[in-house]
Amino acid sequence: MTVAAALAAAGVAACGGDDGATTASETAGSIDEGVREGISEQLESSTTVATEDAAVEPATIEGWEALWAEERAAIVARVTENNWGKSADGTTVTGPEGYTIDLSKCPTDWSDTEGLTDTSIKIGWPAPLSGAQADFGALPKGAEAFLSSYSERGLFKDVNGKQRTVTVVTRDDGYDPAKTIPLVDEMLDAEKVFGTATMISPGGLSTYDKTNQRCVPQFITTGHPAWGDPVNHPWTTGMLLSYSTEAVLWGSFIEQNLDAWGGKATIAALVMNNDFGKAYEASLRAFIEQSPRKADMELITEVIEPQAPTIKDQMTTLGSKNPQVYIAMLTGTTCTQSITEVSENGMKEQLKAAFLPSVCKASSFVAKDKVGGDGMASDGWWIVGGGLKDFNAAAFDTDPWVSYARGVLADAGYDYKASGNFGWGISLGWQLAQAFLIAGELPGGLTRTNFNLAIRSMDMTNPALVSGVKFNMDGNKDAFLIEGADLSQWSAADQSWKVQSIVELSGKSKLCAWDAAAHACA
Repeated sequence: MTVAAALAAAGVAACGGDDGATTASETAGSIDEGVREGISEQLESSTTVATEDAAVEPATIEGWEALWAEERAAIVARVTENNWGKSADGTTVTGPEGYTIDLSKCPTDWSDTEGLTDTSIKIGWPAPLSGAQADFGALPKGAEAFLSSYSERGLFKDVNGKQRTVTVVTRDDGYDPAKTIPLVDEMLDAEKVFGTATMISPGGLSTYDKTNQRCVPQFITTGHPAWGDPVNHPWTTGMLLSYSTEAVLWGSFIEQNLDAWGGKATIAALVMNNDFGKAYEASLRAFIEQSPRKADMELITEVIEPQAPTIKDQMTTLGSKNPQVYIAMLTGTTCTQSITEVSENGMKEQLKAAFLPSVCKASSFVAKDKVGGDGMASDGWWIVGGGLKDFNAAAFDTDPWVSYARGVLADAGYDYKASGNFGWGISLGWQLAQAFLIAGELPGGLTRTNFNLAIRSMDMTNPALVSGVKFNMDGNKDAFLIEGADLSQWSAADQSWKVQSIVELSGKSKLCAWDAAAHACA
């Protein structure tokens, strides 16, 4: 059976440790039972959701902006009615569901308005602008383009009458956490930024203790589960679907299709050798360890270094194991390389399912101009897409948000077709813009503490997400902005991802105090 036919059959069913030595005790904390149960129930419900549901989304960008204004006003009203915010003596910040920051632990020279002037907001953004993962440099460029468009429209005006523009200070870390650390130091000590963005999981794990000790807002553009820790790291916010949740979705999909595939499955995974890849692997191993079908699933892995130019040797080794499932636990150009290698090394004819990671959702990784020929090499591949619309796909040409955002990029001198990460970046810019706007309307206007409070009270309709995926947080009760995802399959004929089902898990994820040694939530 060809992989395309096998994957199509699997789609009907779905809708109706570093090196393998991870122990059961180490993985026990990796799987959130609330998430697992929610995924299982929803995948078994046979609910299929259309990619775009025009009936529930505004038809114009003006309609979207009116909706966002209403939602921001509701958040401001909730905060003010509950008297959340900084205490009169300036020692404590309170927020929803027990969210608390002890400001007495901040440095003696700490300022709630550092990085702000009467006319500007400065944020720091270390990013991979060079090397094998340089395409991720499109994220801060996209975010800056959106923030600049709001700045030029004069939208960042707070209750004190101060109208500001946003400045993004970007520095190249080459996707190397050893470089991210001193760059964050530079942002804090020399640039005196209002807050920092961090783009790689290892860099975030290496700096989030520091940013929290310094009481500086940190928004991290990865899905590592460690960012869901508002108790121990109240200044750090993750912006994407948790990689652990994504891994549970992979495992649930496989578990539910085992009998259709003959009762057993060897799962081959190519794992990026850093905290990003390890989070995926540890979570999937934990799922298998706790599955009632544990004996029917075997996970075999190979690793690659983040800067590796090719993955051919590792993929050849995985192909020799005759797997039924392949999962790419990696990012960037290696996503496209995975498709090519699976097509060329014989895996394609034997696989029942092949998955790309959510960070490779854009069609710029899988379209025929990337994989070559008629594009059939990527036909039928699956993805847990994190809810993101495929910004590059022609299927979204008439989507009002996508059309508007592409125009913002064009005005900034960027071709959205050059990288799927432009779409991801501009959606992050929207997220930050909404937090700035909400914080500016709170008592006292825009401050670091009000920005954090805005994030932790967030409940809005994110235009970059497919219908059915929510965008919200709720203090110490819900620490993940995005907990929903689409389960989608690539159509070579249409050159787009086709949503097969939506899983929405808002409020189901437990908080995560990360245990780095076990690669698990404690």
